[in-house]
Amino acid sequence: MNKQWWKEAVVYQIYPRSFCDSNHDGIGDLQGIIYKLDYLKDLGVDVLWLCPVYQSPNTDNGYDISDYQDIMSDFGTMKDFDELLQKAHEKGLKIMMDFVLNHSSDEHAWFIESKKSKDNPYRDYYIWKDQPNNWGSWFSGSAWELDETTNMYYLHIFAKKQPDLNWENPKLRKDIYQMMNWWIDKGIDGMRLDVINLISKNQDYPDGEVSQGLYGDLSPFCTSGPRIHEFIQEMNREVFSHGDIMTVGETPNVTVEEARRFTCEESNELQMVFQFEHMGLDMGPYGKWTDRRFNVLDLKKTLFKWQLALQDQGWNSLYWNNHDQPRVVSRFGNDTVYREKSAKMLALCLHMLKGTPYIYQGEELGMTNVKFDSLDDYRDVETLNAYQELVVEHHKLSHEEMMKGIHSKGRDNARTPMQWSDEAYAGFSDTTPWIGVNPNYHTINAQSQVNDPDSIYAFYRKLIQLRKQYEIIVYGKFIPLAENNPDIIAYQRALDGKTLTVLCNFTDQTVKHNIEIPDGSTLLMTNDDHLIKKTLTPYQAIAYLK
Repeated sequence: MNKQWWKEAVVYQIYPRSFCDSNHDGIGDLQGIIYKLDYLKDLGVDVLWLCPVYQSPNTDNGYDISDYQDIMSDFGTMKDFDELLQKAHEKGLKIMMDFVLNHSSDEHAWFIESKKSKDNPYRDYYIWKDQPNNWGSWFSGSAWELDETTNMYYLHIFAKKQPDLNWENPKLRKDIYQMMNWWIDKGIDGMRLDVINLISKNQDYPDGEVSQGLYGDLSPFCTSGPRIHEFIQEMNREVFSHGDIMTVGETPNVTVEEARRFTCEESNELQMVFQFEHMGLDMGPYGKWTDRRFNVLDLKKTLFKWQLALQDQGWNSLYWNNHDQPRVVSRFGNDTVYREKSAKMLALCLHMLKGTPYIYQGEELGMTNVKFDSLDDYRDVETLNAYQELVVEHHKLSHEEMMKGIHSKGRDNARTPMQWSDEAYAGFSDTTPWIGVNPNYHTINAQSQVNDPDSIYAFYRKLIQLRKQYEIIVYGKFIPLAENNPDIIAYQRALDGKTLTVLCNFTDQTVKHNIEIPDGSTLLMTNDDHLIKKTLTPYQAIAYLK
């Protein structure tokens, strides 16, 4: 059993723009995070993952970086960041930064130089072609954009203001590693690597298969490409090995075999990855924009698959939601009648699995999806582009169908302001925020929960305390249970002769099960419902330890 601090940690993800506004401009900032450090310390988390705070034109909410070594003015200054780092460390909290290395902003100095001429020294920092193939961008439209200066096309998997970097160029890689080491020298404790398995492309650039849309699927030619492990191993040698830092790679479309290669110790690559298989279970003909409810058996099969696959080689990251995903209580729970019960059930289910748990801001309060009436209330470039393509241009979906999809899966569900209190603008700011506040902040907010022993917040706090108290939760072997039960997710963890048994009801019905519960104490239960053996009440979850 190889013990590591990052395996035992609990990570809290902060979306700075929506966390806390300290300077009255309606935008969250670094001083706002400093102001809330005691709240995070009291919750019990260990690592704060900051979504990008670098200089950016903000086309994709900071994931389009124009200067990796400066702070976006919306968030403050580098002096503010240094203060945040120092004060977090004083409280025993670590800081994980978000590194976007597959692409930059088209306003980055490298790209400004790159497009000047075909023989510019920075030309090969990006991917240029005389003729584009048929690849479609993941943010709608073609993945190629014509630049009239040289009459050539550059690749952008995401928005056209996010040109892909050319990792085949060793000079580019050297500059990137130098920048990353600059942040390590500053004292950061971790690195989250955005879509890191896209950095190696198939150099033949073949056309992709066309299915629903007008464009070809680039995924097979950009996901975990031919040199991906070579590049990550080089990054490990040149950067990660320079400090005791935590690393997690965001890896869309990754297979369990690839994830094992990325995260097993012998590879010297990453400590863990974010996989998305459970995030795709409720997709439909138009991807995330098809409003469809998940199936419990599918969710269980996927969670168990990843638990077993990385049990002995590698390590899992555990998450329900993040800045790109809808709120978990709305997606996999019940955000009306059983909001509190299902939020607690989902928390227990995830935090007792094997891996490092991630909490997305507001998840510990049971924050829900939002249903803005007008498209004008949405800010996300992916959402707005998809509406234009699917509704306006190609009439694939009606306005009503698309709005249902946006309400259930749109990224802005995660980006509404953090609900601190029942005061104006949820206590996030004292002026109109950059995006609307969820109207339910009057009843769902931190102020009403932090001192309530029965609150969702208190339940998350208890889960984190138990993780620090019981080694079995971190290092215990994973054993699946009730694999064919359509209503519950159940499993065991085993370590040093002890057994932790977890049962979670994912429905709004009372359900029966045939799991033998070992005699012993109830470690944690989601509510005070009367406990009947072989029965779980709606959204009930129980953990037993023997």
